[in-house]
Amino acid sequence: MRNGPLAALFGATAGRNITVLDLHGVTDKAAFMERCASDLELPAWFGRNWDALADCLTDLPGEEGTLVLVRRWQEYAAARPRDWQTAQDVFTQAVDTMPGQLVVLLALGGSDESPSRGPG
Repeated sequence: MRNGPLAALFGATAGRNITVLDLHGVTDKAAFMERCASDLELPAWFGRNWDALADCLTDLPGEEGTLVLVRRWQEYAAARPRDWQTAQDVFTQAVDTMPGQLVVLLALGGSDESPSRGPG
């Protein structure tokens, strides 16, 4: 999603790229890399490894920078905690490399399931 409904929420300006990385159903590194490739519209040369992801994150389109919203990441984090930590490190390094040009946000909600309600 590029500059869709989230644009107003995040105060998008002309030239700012807003993209959602939706990790729903992702439970392994290969699926994570494929989802990054598709949702972030990474180039064909993306090697589907951590170094290639780091390179691509610092080269996302957007004259005024890029905001990446990562949602529904909890299942991946639970299934592959070490890979999830590596992903967070890669996101952090990319943001630190491009201060003011790249922002990565983690959505804390986003489950499609209704919360179970106990008796009460």
